[in-house]
Amino acid sequence: MSTKKNSTPLTTLPTALKKYQEGKIGYILLWLLGIPIPILFMIFLLRGCD
Repeated sequence: MSTKKNSTPLTTLPTALKKYQEGKIGYILLWLLGIPIPILFMIFLLRGCD
């Protein structure tokens, strides 16, 4: 019986972390430019909650 580990290789962690941070920075920049938070939330939901 073989078992698979459900873990992420260490080489993909920095890439995934960077992508997550880029998304947060984008929303912060939009907020600083004057986009209201409810509009940003609607964009977040329409994009599929990535």
